[in-house]
Amino acid sequence: MTTIALIGAGRGLGAAVARRFGREGFNLALISRSQERVDAFAEELNAEGFTAKGFEANVRDTRSLTEALDKAVQELGPIEVMAYSPLPQKEFLRPLLETTAQDLEGAVEFSIYGPVAAVHQVLQGMRALGRGTVLFINGGSGARPSAKVTGTSIAFAGESAFAQMLHDELAEENIHVGQLIIPGEITEGSDTKDPKVLAEKLWDLHTERKDFRVFAEPMDS
Repeated sequence: MTTIALIGAGRGLGAAVARRFGREGFNLALISRSQERVDAFAEELNAEGFTAKGFEANVRDTRSLTEALDKAVQELGPIEVMAYSPLPQKEFLRPLLETTAQDLEGAVEFSIYGPVAAVHQVLQGMRALGRGTVLFINGGSGARPSAKVTGTSIAFAGESAFAQMLHDELAEENIHVGQLIIPGEITEGSDTKDPKVLAEKLWDLHTERKDFRVFAEPMDS
């Protein structure tokens, strides 16, 4: 049995992705900053018949992140799929002319250092399996920068470039890297941005293994 590691596991999209992959037999490693919350989430999923466990980590602390991923492998089995979707912090969302160099430090740790550390941690296991998928989930500024959300626009650009290079570099090793862009807010009941709809798109990215980037819905021109 293999594992999906959900970095930034929450009760919205994270829960939908966990259940979608769990139905396919994946063990569920739930990683977030709050051990209490992620334990409660894991307990709920286990009660539904899934195999889930929570692990505490802050993506801005790469050591805690890599340790959480290592524990997930030890307790749940090899990580075949990793999904990176922590929720950006408010200080990353300042307007362009109010954003200083110091303001960008956290965003870079969050969207560049964290993904790089996580990928390096899971890559050896995926290579041992002979297969794997890395999924990046970003807001609209991951594809089109916005002066209203400067920190994420700059940091997501770096994350997107890293992900695109990984996609090209790892394709021959049967490791697929994909990115889902979600413009605007995730909305329950939406035909395009309901968590269950988005989880299905991520499942398709994992199984179809074609395009690098897909959009939840077209972005306004």
